[in-house]
Amino acid sequence: MDTTYILLQHYWWFIIALLGGLLVFLLFVQGGQTLMYSVAKTPDERTMVINVLGRKWEFTFTTLVTFGGAFFASFPLFYSTSFGGAYWVWLAILFFFVIQAVSYEFRTKAGNLLGQKTYETFLLLNGLFGTILLGTAVATFFTGSDFYVDRMNITNIGGETTISYWGSSWYGLEAVLNPINVALGLAVFFLARILGALYFMNSVDHEEVVRRSQKQVLYNTIPFLAFFLFFAISILLKDGFAIDPRSGVVSMEEYKYLNNFISMPIVAAVFLIGVLLVLFGILKTIFRPKWTKGIWFAGLGTVLTVVGLLLNVGYNNTSYYPSTADFQSSLTIFNSSSSKFTLTVMSIVSILVPFVLAYIIFAWRAMNKKKITIEEVKSDSHSY
Repeated sequence: MDTTYILLQHYWWFIIALLGGLLVFLLFVQGGQTLMYSVAKTPDERTMVINVLGRKWEFTFTTLVTFGGAFFASFPLFYSTSFGGAYWVWLAILFFFVIQAVSYEFRTKAGNLLGQKTYETFLLLNGLFGTILLGTAVATFFTGSDFYVDRMNITNIGGETTISYWGSSWYGLEAVLNPINVALGLAVFFLARILGALYFMNSVDHEEVVRRSQKQVLYNTIPFLAFFLFFAISILLKDGFAIDPRSGVVSMEEYKYLNNFISMPIVAAVFLIGVLLVLFGILKTIFRPKWTKGIWFAGLGTVLTVVGLLLNVGYNNTSYYPSTADFQSSLTIFNSSSSKFTLTVMSIVSILVPFVLAYIIFAWRAMNKKKITIEEVKSDSHSY
């Protein structure tokens, strides 16, 4: 047993979990886009809220690409299995993020062919389907997907060399038939709307927009809690996909994900602290409308909650991408990772991550140093 290799596999799953947490937090941009007609009632107000989001949309897009790239480099078999098999889901996600980028680029450009309304519709579609599809896709880490893995195909010279293939002709879209998957997708959607409203309250200098945003926090908290509790209770009470550490055989274990939290109290603490921080940021905003710091508590809580969930499904001899078609095809951090050499080199490069985060924080603070106003947007030649 190579303990160094095992440590590297756990380290890179933690990096994946952290990137996933940051991505879900940054979905406040998508959530804010779905609120543009609820919190902004005039064209000037709408332009203002779109611009306050436009200053951050690239962070979300970059983190999504980095998340996918990190998965490809550290756990390539997952990348080829999921992105190559459930491609309708991932193509849909990519499409909705591409139209977002196009919308911010061309919405206010003189002579654009489609008009502002069309690009605003694109932003709404990105906020709606981008969040729901991402949440639904991640939920399959707990519920499983319909695929097969046959490593012997790689030796089939002159014939079929595909290691993994999808069992369903729906190619990933069948995930929407599982209520647990859909529940997490809708929970992510409503959480993104809450974070978007909290971000408006923290970044916009406009009394009416702030007041409407505070109301949206309340309106979206109720469905968010309903869907998130349904998802959380469902996975804690369901059987999970466990790995025998000696033989590598995958089998069902009763209350697997609940047992994981019990076996890993630090991971459980990260998850619970995250949930409490999200609730604190939301509830204090609801009961103290003048308080505008909720985005930071709820945002940090979102990151910790997602990290806790992903560590739960990846650690403690658990299959993070289970196959419902063939249990033994299920992917784990052990059987789907890159080589020890690749993970080692990547780990050295990852030392630069704190410096990148420091730059992001610096750029964020510089852009948010002053709350945005309608007057500022009108005078900005680079307005979105």
